[in-house]
Amino acid sequence: MHIEKKNNLVFHITLSGYELATLISSARWVAEGAKGELTAEAIQQLKQVVSNYDKAADKLTEREAK
Repeated sequence: MHIEKKNNLVFHITLSGYELATLISSARWVAEGAKGELTAEAIQQLKQVVSNYDKAADKLTEREAK
């Protein structure tokens, strides 16, 4: 995952296929009423995507601070 800030309200985010699929499937699950539970694999994938986001956001903050 890579995040670039284009202006105050626009970001350019590069995701791997698995990151995009994980985000879309999670959003779909929530939008459809979040019935049932996520599988352990889905939870692990979400945790990895969130971790990747946190790392990319930290890098963006560091770049902006320079």
